[in-house]
Amino acid sequence: MPNHCLAALIALAVLIAPCAIRAQEPPRDFTCFQSGSPYAPDIDIASDLAITYGVGHDFAERVAQWKRHGYNVSLMTGIAWGGYGAYYGSGDDFKRDEVQTDKSGKLFMHGNSTTVGYNVPSPEYVQFIKDYIDPALDCDILGVYLEEPEFWANTGWSESFKKEWQRFYGEPWQAPDSSPDAQYRASKLKYELYFNALKEVFAHIDKRAAERGVSIECHVPTHSLINYAQWRIVSPESHLIDIPQLDGYIAQVWTGTARSRNMYRGVGKERTFETAYLEYGQMLGMVRPTGKKVWFLADPIEDNPNYDWADYKVNYECTLVASLLWPEVSRYEVMPWPGRIFRGKYPRYKGAAPDDRVAVPAEYSTQLLTVINALNHMEQSDVKRDTGSQGVGVIVSDTLMFQRSAPEPSDAALGSFYALSLPLVKHGIPGEVVQLENAVHPNCFKPYRVLLLTYEGQKPLRPEYHAALAQWVREGGGLIYVGDGSDPYHDVREWWNAQGTEEAKAYDDLFERLGVTEDARTAPQAIGKGFVRVLEERPRDMQREEDGAEKVIGLVREMFAAQGQTLETQNYLRIQRGPYVIAAVLDESVSDQPLTLTGNYVDLFDARLPVVVSKTLNPNERALLYDLDWGRGKDMPVAKVVAAATRVRDERVEQSAFTFTTRGPVDTHARVRILLPGKPASVAAEPSVPFEHVWDADSSTLLLSFDNKAEDIKFELALPQ
Repeated sequence: MPNHCLAALIALAVLIAPCAIRAQEPPRDFTCFQSGSPYAPDIDIASDLAITYGVGHDFAERVAQWKRHGYNVSLMTGIAWGGYGAYYGSGDDFKRDEVQTDKSGKLFMHGNSTTVGYNVPSPEYVQFIKDYIDPALDCDILGVYLEEPEFWANTGWSESFKKEWQRFYGEPWQAPDSSPDAQYRASKLKYELYFNALKEVFAHIDKRAAERGVSIECHVPTHSLINYAQWRIVSPESHLIDIPQLDGYIAQVWTGTARSRNMYRGVGKERTFETAYLEYGQMLGMVRPTGKKVWFLADPIEDNPNYDWADYKVNYECTLVASLLWPEVSRYEVMPWPGRIFRGKYPRYKGAAPDDRVAVPAEYSTQLLTVINALNHMEQSDVKRDTGSQGVGVIVSDTLMFQRSAPEPSDAALGSFYALSLPLVKHGIPGEVVQLENAVHPNCFKPYRVLLLTYEGQKPLRPEYHAALAQWVREGGGLIYVGDGSDPYHDVREWWNAQGTEEAKAYDDLFERLGVTEDARTAPQAIGKGFVRVLEERPRDMQREEDGAEKVIGLVREMFAAQGQTLETQNYLRIQRGPYVIAAVLDESVSDQPLTLTGNYVDLFDARLPVVVSKTLNPNERALLYDLDWGRGKDMPVAKVVAAATRVRDERVEQSAFTFTTRGPVDTHARVRILLPGKPASVAAEPSVPFEHVWDADSSTLLLSFDNKAEDIKFELALPQ
């Protein structure tokens, strides 16, 4: 080979090598949103990932548009419902036998549709879904998100479901409301049907991707187990982890789920923050031992379009703060539908006339963009907690969804869960939600000092869970069991009663493994290095009692004492994730004292981005702050953007200049707070845009204000010499 050719090849290799290295790096996916719309400047919120909804004839063009504007792209579509009129047919040919149906013959249709129902996933339907998504798999997408595998608890009368019953159980169909056993078996079948549907479709995606030599991730956006149980829906939830191709979940928690009323000390009302905290906790608990991804969703509005902007704002802050109190998660779906936020109109105020609707207030859109930019930086290794005692968890099972309909549904207020979990949160104890099905993973229970469990309202699917629990207790754990055995679902045909041939309760096997005696009913019983305590009361009764919460906290305090520890309680939850301070003060708690945070902060919930030295939160108030003192810490850059109502990228300090780029949707106003070593000598923008800037000497920050343009704007600040 001639020397000049060899030299050219070497030079080419040098040029290509960095690109090859970069190509191997996984695309950034820490923030995302879903949209069925083509790209448009007014919804250009500059997240990492645009999840394009639905396939259709224009899917490839929509993907190309979002890519041209710098987004990674994935696909989302429904698994139990969707724009699948082509499959269902119409008129006399409508596939009514495949629609989920209740006892009266009512078909469960999605939303207001007359052509799309909630499906019983027949083999033909599963094949349709595979064919439907196939064109998207050829469009260079990162992942497929099949959302909301939902089967309504009070259905089970369709002809398709009856056929699936015969196939699954090998016996004739039984009306689900004919006995608790029939209802439990109907729910278990529903659970397995959507598990198998997703398993088949994900295997198909994996095979198609392998044929093309690419990798396509598979995810399931789903409501929490807590919400599905309360709303009387059955879904495979943690069972999906058994699918080899599953890469993760989107935790669909938002105002619409979290404002569902629950009961505490006999008072039923909305508790959006506390409910959201537990919902997010359950979704994290589901993936914690598995290494799967999870995104936390928050919605600046909600599906119900009839609340006013003030209501949306306060409830958004409730859910957002609740999500940020789980520092193990740093991926976020920042909003589900940008178009309905930036283009929609909603009541001006509570009680406004039906036609008195206005677009998103400018200050709220600025606040939202500030929060979205902050969410891009929540992966922080420096985490400090200021809470009550840690290491306490409440065990839940997917079977919480199996007992929600006739003939003897568990209580509508979901006392089997909230009676044990709400007292922890209300006392400032960061109670975790522990997924029983994860007991098969090594060390699932190891992080916990005390666990609360009931089999009223839920049951254990496998005896292996009890083996893991018994081992954890003997190694030093403290187990509190609550329940009186009156739940009729103890008598369903299951493993703990030899398929109904023996008299046994679901907890008998666990108690036998541990050697629990009557002593555990009056005080913690020592078992190995650990303890067991039994309270023979129904959780559903405890949540209706004024002192029910105190009973729960008393049991936990008693267990801590047995372990030589003191239970600490308080009326707030506060953590710091790097520079971000997240705090919530609780009402209905141990005191009504406010929490005052002192320091040097930027208030990220205030669209003006003010610098505050003191922030006081009263009960039922929350805050998200940026700690300027942390930003000035050792090894920190001499200049940095600390808050911005726009996506900030490419921050650089070079010689005597600080530069960065911004991007945000048109018709929104950006404010940017910048920490600097001194007042800049000049500020310039490229391309040139009108802007204002104000220097604050006390905080050594510059506040920059301008209108977003849905294109990159590069700012350059001349640093003081």
